[in-house]
Amino acid sequence: MGNRFRELLESGKTIVFDGGIGTTLFDRGVFINRCYDQLNLSDPELVRGVHRDFVAAGAMAIETNTFGANRFKLGSFDLGTKVAEVNRRGAEIARQAAGAEVLVVGAMGPLGVRIEPWGPTSLAEARAAFREQVEALVEGGVDAVIFETFADVNEILEALAAVRDFRAATGADLPAIASMTVDQEGNSLYGAAPETFGQKLAEAGADVVGVNCSVGPKPMLETLERLRTATRAPLSVMPNAGLPTEIEGRVFYMCSPDYMANYARHFVRIGARIVGGCCGTTPDHIRAIATAVRQMSAEARSFEVRTAAEGPSRPNDVTPVPVEQRSRL
Repeated sequence: MGNRFRELLESGKTIVFDGGIGTTLFDRGVFINRCYDQLNLSDPELVRGVHRDFVAAGAMAIETNTFGANRFKLGSFDLGTKVAEVNRRGAEIARQAAGAEVLVVGAMGPLGVRIEPWGPTSLAEARAAFREQVEALVEGGVDAVIFETFADVNEILEALAAVRDFRAATGADLPAIASMTVDQEGNSLYGAAPETFGQKLAEAGADVVGVNCSVGPKPMLETLERLRTATRAPLSVMPNAGLPTEIEGRVFYMCSPDYMANYARHFVRIGARIVGGCCGTTPDHIRAIATAVRQMSAEARSFEVRTAAEGPSRPNDVTPVPVEQRSRL
């Protein structure tokens, strides 16, 4: 049996991911000082409800509520011994919400500690922590994993190494998405340009290379264009719903669903194979993005049918390139 995520990726379709799980949980009353990953154990129905809302909005893949569920971050909440349980349960909850058609992707973020050469945590320790999380997510039933919101290329390379080790040890076909977070100029928060980190992530075995978080759709589109020149790997893009804006003590993300959907069209046109959202992206945003992607797919199919019916073009005809083909140019 083939891997469902890989099959969909290779089909040429654009995969719509979900939005910001953390900010959605916050909007539903979870205080910022809580361990959001621990909700998989203490309030699974709340987490399941967020997943279900993104599925109902049209997400084709949802991420598990496990972004910070590694031994270092959980350890700061005295939950360091719960790594396997939190991740496995997170995957199971997402699988229950996903149903038969929607994919489940295991979410993994940075470890929350500085690794060498920037800090005392060794590369081997980092890789072991990522491997621990990967194993539990797979046990819970994920179709793929995503390493997201990484600022340090060295750290995300160890995360990818953990996946390679897992594949070698188990023979499992586990696709991996590697996603960096960038500043307004498009560089990683440690200063790596997309032309640099894009190539490195692809060479390290990432099945999809992408960017997420920190900035809104406009600067992320510019970053995606630069990333496209660096690698032929499939691309992923998940911007915030704009920069966070504080108004009377409350934080708002100002991009409307229609605004996000408009940029989703641009993302797809320049080759994004995965489109979703990060902080501030609600089910309403994903509903608008999913609608836009479906419309683009329908337009591409309509063009292909008309072209086939008209027969070969004359030498002086200029034939537009369908969206699906443009993504591979």
